[in-house]
Order: sequence, then C-alpha cells, then structure tokens
Amino acid sequence: MTQSIFVYETYIRSTTEKLWQALTSTELLKRYWMGASIESDWEVGSPWSATSPDGIVFDSGEILESEPQRRLVMKWQNEWKPEFMAEGDSRCIYQIEPLGMAVKLTVTHSIERPDSKFIASVTPAWPMVMSNLKSLLETGGVTLVENPRHTH
Repeated sequence: MTQSIFVYETYIRSTTEKLWQALTSTELLKRYWMGASIESDWEVGSPWSATSPDGIVFDSGEILESEPQRRLVMKWQNEWKPEFMAEGDSRCIYQIEPLGMAVKLTVTHSIERPDSKFIASVTPAWPMVMSNLKSLLETGGVTLVENPRHTH
C-alpha cells in the first residue's frame, strides 16, 4: 500500500537527555506545542492525548516504542476533524542521534494511505513545533506562541 509521509530533520545544540525530557515532559511540551497539553507516561502500551488550550482533545493514541534518549514511536489518531478521523491511525516516530555537541532529531509522520489529508494538514505544523523545540532547548524560549492546529 502507498503511504503518505512527512519527514523533518533538525540539529539541536543539546544532549540526548535534555531532548528526551523535552519530548516527554508535559510542562515542556506545552511550551513548544504552543499551549497544547500532551500527556502520557510514555511507556509502551500507554495512551497519550493532546488537548488544546480550550480543552478540546485533538489527537490521541498509544505509545508503540519507547527507548529513552533514542526513539519514541506513537500511534496517532486525529480526534477533531471527521475527515482526518476517517483516515485511521497514523504513526509518528522521533529518532534521536547524538552528534558531538548537538543532537539530530528526525520526525517521521506517516499513514498507510495515499494522498492523506491529515498528513497534508500536519506538514506545515511540524516545522513550527520543531522550531520552537530547538529554540527552547538552545535559548530557553520559544518563537511561536499560536497553536498551529487552529489554522487547519
């Protein structure tokens, strides 16, 4: 089956430990996901959910793999747009690689269907989120404060 896929790579002047904390800490996630509350215990088989600042659950899923400081794989279901929900589950993979004084983070978000409207909708949002993550880890602040989900 043909899949729709979005891949984003970034290099962050940080450590694998700090990056893992940023990927799994509700407090830090809220800062760079522009106010969204993303919660889980990040253990394999555990649920996760993302709630907008106004209390709407917009995404949820299950943790499929969790290798601290190396890899996090999440089953991802959009909850707030019927046309995205109808596409079924997608998969998001965070791959972490140390590179000297930096860390390479690769985000791969895919779904087993061609021409996914959901993947098309997250494509402009991921670079904004990753820019905020990079800024947060390198400077302590974020650049963008508006929730990109509200633009879809």
